[in-house]
Amino acid sequence: MLQLTLLLLLTRAFTASASHFYGGTMTFTPKGRTPDGSLMVDFRFKHALSVGCTRTNPWSCYSGSCGNITRFIMAPVETYHSSAGDSWCQAEGFVTRRIPSDKPFELRAASSGWVFNIRGGGGWNLLTYVDLGIRSDTNAPNRSPLTTIIPSIRIPQNCPRRISIMAHDPDGDRVRCRYGQIRDVECGDCYQHQNFHLDQDTCTLSYSFSSLGAHVFELVLEDFPTQPVWLQYSDGTMSLRSPQSESSTTPSPPTTASYWLSQQMTSVTAPPPVAPMSRLPLQFALKVDGQVPSCTEGLYLPRFLHPTPHNGEFLNASVDQNLEIRVKAEAIHSQFSEFIISGPLNITKTITLDGRFAELTISWTPVQNDLHDHFPICFIAVSQSGSDVYHSEMRCIIVIVGHITGGDEANVVCTESTMTVEVRKSSIIGLHDNHLRLNDPSCTLISNNTHVVATMSLNSCGTELEEDDDNLIFKNEISTFDELNQVITREHRVEIEFSCVYPKKGTVSLEFRAHRIPYVFTERGFGKFTYRFEFFHTSLFNRMVDPSTYPVEVALKDMIYMEIISSSSLPNTVMFVESCRATPIDDPTYHVFYSIIENGCVVDDTVQVYPGNSSEYRFGMEAFTFIGMHQEVFISCSVILCQAEGISTRCAQGCINASAPSAGHHHHRRSVGVQTSRHYISQGPLRLTRSSTIEGSSMSLNMNLVVCIAALLAAVAMLSGVMVFKTKQSRVKYQVLPGNDF
Repeated sequence: MLQLTLLLLLTRAFTASASHFYGGTMTFTPKGRTPDGSLMVDFRFKHALSVGCTRTNPWSCYSGSCGNITRFIMAPVETYHSSAGDSWCQAEGFVTRRIPSDKPFELRAASSGWVFNIRGGGGWNLLTYVDLGIRSDTNAPNRSPLTTIIPSIRIPQNCPRRISIMAHDPDGDRVRCRYGQIRDVECGDCYQHQNFHLDQDTCTLSYSFSSLGAHVFELVLEDFPTQPVWLQYSDGTMSLRSPQSESSTTPSPPTTASYWLSQQMTSVTAPPPVAPMSRLPLQFALKVDGQVPSCTEGLYLPRFLHPTPHNGEFLNASVDQNLEIRVKAEAIHSQFSEFIISGPLNITKTITLDGRFAELTISWTPVQNDLHDHFPICFIAVSQSGSDVYHSEMRCIIVIVGHITGGDEANVVCTESTMTVEVRKSSIIGLHDNHLRLNDPSCTLISNNTHVVATMSLNSCGTELEEDDDNLIFKNEISTFDELNQVITREHRVEIEFSCVYPKKGTVSLEFRAHRIPYVFTERGFGKFTYRFEFFHTSLFNRMVDPSTYPVEVALKDMIYMEIISSSSLPNTVMFVESCRATPIDDPTYHVFYSIIENGCVVDDTVQVYPGNSSEYRFGMEAFTFIGMHQEVFISCSVILCQAEGISTRCAQGCINASAPSAGHHHHRRSVGVQTSRHYISQGPLRLTRSSTIEGSSMSLNMNLVVCIAALLAAVAMLSGVMVFKTKQSRVKYQVLPGNDF
């Protein structure tokens, strides 16, 4: 009875607000099942009005079983007042519904009163199609796309503009935007503006020229899977959803029910191939103003500057921690007056105006109920010149809510020679298995169902050494990337810094030596693998040079014997040494170098290659020294590990003569699981003996205090691992979402 009374009051209130509607939208997120099998679903909807922001749209059940409301919250998210007469307020409603069935249903809101526009006024209609079936690709209920928008956008008549509509799907579906077509159901007027072009695939609205005044857009967002997906329902039925452009083979229905289901599947139905997973309304007003003296952004029209997030960027937030988003804009010939935002409940803004520049700080604190959800936020900068009002481009971002990793969510293991970091996937939203790397981009990570894992030696994968008065600190970082070999990104989502700390003083005996410990790497498709690079006394390779005797002293023209051995948990792998060079310092990129092997081909006349198995490479060469004041020689090699059966791998290609026409092998995309990235390993130093009478095979002890590490790493009890998670955010305060239950 209470809900019916509330609905009647809201309907009357909304009907009274004629000619005041600026648009609205709705999204939904499943939140799990109750003991009786009902689904709890959160609905978030927005509407904008010129008066009465606290009113709500009278959403009602249009078809199917829509359940009942168990929680309702309504509050403004933005209020805008303009001297040009364009004033409005946007509110968000948060509703939790208990849904008895996971079969599709529809919610609808309708009333009269669109803001006065070039076609008059007229009624408005919002329709949301909800399907909560269990997806065969995620084993979870279907989620809707996410969207929000500034409800009233202004553009100059003489400036072509492109408006990117926020259309993000957390299930990874393809989202398309179209005009509403069913009058008095999906839309009121259903008018398609001729001077605007809507790219349905990219959800981009382009403007060239149109008459002055407000233009109403009544759009519909639909999501389609990228591959055929079965939806399973608790009544035993199944339904197929296909990509909008179907070209792949339809899969068979799943043979086992998802854990969400409690009943056996009994029938299968197949809807039309282009049926969407869900259908959402997105309606707003766009006002074409008079002409501006210049369409160049930054003069009259505001232009965004660093550190403003790029459109479509993903940011991470943590439960109960304030997220701050910094925005900066510039306009030389107009005066800043405002920033307009649209986002979730409890979002706030702080504005600083400073002449030609303006800054905005958006603040929002997620609560526990927001964990693992995605939230869109849009913003626009506003400036004025006299009575003329100018809007910047609209930018929208997605905030993904996780929580700070701690306890058993992540672990750093420090040993005598390696660091291992394990991060639970569920602890940080935004960890994408195939787009994770360490400081060295050639070092990727491996993963299982629950964790991502990286293991590296203390001298590999870009590990950095720092020290203070008491400790040696080895640091590295897991980060996401767009393209593996790029050095910049505009989509940086998460950074996880970790370190191992080793005390300089302790009960262990300290021994510093230059000898390199085995190189340890992890990479998708190969797991954990190692390379060992050693010097030997003879061509029999049966007596390795004692690591404690480094740097190794040799005489000119003495033979130096070297062996590289790979070790992998995968069977049937082969190792390929692509290049080796000598440098006078421990830096393979140093400008002074001498090539020994290039492109898999021996280039030094004294080199002899000795037989070995597929995981070994043995070679020797005459000792030499660099001309000038160089006392030492370091040997560095680039190595690749391949699957033995691969016929197009770099290992299979072997020596490629640099003088021959290029076969383009440097431009081939590496096939994950067929060969690893190129890794660089080194050993040394070699040092020329003081006396030429010393026999070539003799080696002497000479301690080197330049490179450190080794025996002080022996006591695991004295080691500690540290991990720091960064998401490009400022730290903050706590805020709890208010709530009332009916």
